[in-house]
Amino acid sequence: MTGKINERGVFCAALLFLSFLSSCSKDTAEKEPVVPVQVATVEKTTLQRTVTAEAVLFPLQQSAIVPKISAPVKAFYVKRGSRVRKGQLLAVLENRDLAAAAQENQGAYNQAEATYATTTSAQLPEEIQKAQLDTQAAKQMLDAQQKIYNSRQELFQQGAIPRKELDQAGVDLTQARNQYQIAQKHLDALMATGKQQALKSAAGQLQSAKGKYMGAEAQMSYSQIRSPIDGVVTDRPLYPGEMAAAGTPIVTVMDISQVIVKAHIPQPEAALLKVGDKATITVPGESAPVDAKVTVVSPALDPNSTTVEIWVQAKNPEQRLKPGTSVQVSMVAQTVPDALVIPAAALLTGQDGTTSVMVVGTDNRAHQRPVSVGIRQGDQVQITEGLQPGDRVIASGAYGLPDNTQVTVAAQTEKQNEK
Repeated sequence: MTGKINERGVFCAALLFLSFLSSCSKDTAEKEPVVPVQVATVEKTTLQRTVTAEAVLFPLQQSAIVPKISAPVKAFYVKRGSRVRKGQLLAVLENRDLAAAAQENQGAYNQAEATYATTTSAQLPEEIQKAQLDTQAAKQMLDAQQKIYNSRQELFQQGAIPRKELDQAGVDLTQARNQYQIAQKHLDALMATGKQQALKSAAGQLQSAKGKYMGAEAQMSYSQIRSPIDGVVTDRPLYPGEMAAAGTPIVTVMDISQVIVKAHIPQPEAALLKVGDKATITVPGESAPVDAKVTVVSPALDPNSTTVEIWVQAKNPEQRLKPGTSVQVSMVAQTVPDALVIPAAALLTGQDGTTSVMVVGTDNRAHQRPVSVGIRQGDQVQITEGLQPGDRVIASGAYGLPDNTQVTVAAQTEKQNEK
């Protein structure tokens, strides 16, 4: 009897053990890990590739005005912060000596003008007058000898005079003709050279006097300091009465109606930019970036830094942007419409450089999928190949997650917990 009871106990214990093993295997199968993740839907949007750099603000124009002469400052008509126009008188240097020199040279110039007018309108010089009288006398003598020769030729033909007298008249006529030709040539030579030299001398004196007068006037004008541009006076180091040295700035004027940002960026990024591209300038203390555009892309590399200098220009109507300020400039190098984008945190990069994402399928499992990457903008990345609009990618929690892992969206998990 006792043996039967023991066999039945062993049999029951075995059944209980098998039941326990079956229950454990079921619990193990039912307890497959479910990983909560955050997902993002692949969407289409417009992305822009931007090039950013640290830079410094410069004025649109700047002129450090230096005097050409050294003289004490007689008066200033502007101060720092004064708005000036092109050609406006800013300061005057002591110029009484220059004014006297200009007046003296003006008198000499007026005198030279009078001399030139007298020379051009006066009678011929005395030597030319004598040559004219000699020529007239020689002409009269030639005419007289011609008449005598003609008269004696008629008388000779009539037999009234001998041949000897006709021959003598011919010799006298030849001598008179030679004398006239010599006198005429002498007069022509005097007329060609004498009068020309006299006029040339008078013109030279006039030109010399005019040059000296203009030089004195120029020296006088150097004592008046005028602005070459529109702008604002940013520096005025001297006070009235102090000596202004030639070649040393006396007033600095800047045109800050617009500002220029000069940045140096690597050549590959500069190759993406062109004149007219949109840009923004981030200025310390300003709440919003300032709109600007690219105006210069240097055609050559800086030999010292092997970078390309880029100029970005922006309007500054309220003059809030100060030259010399360090800023950050962002330039739009490329715009891609209808780009497929995902959060940058969703992108996984392998040790070999390959890129992939974890896609949540309809089976609520994570599937690793290789993708090709385009441009980046902020925390968004363009996917050029591997995804379709509407795909759900794991944005948080994908790192180290095995392929085909069962997942649940965090928001859905919270809703289930609320139920």
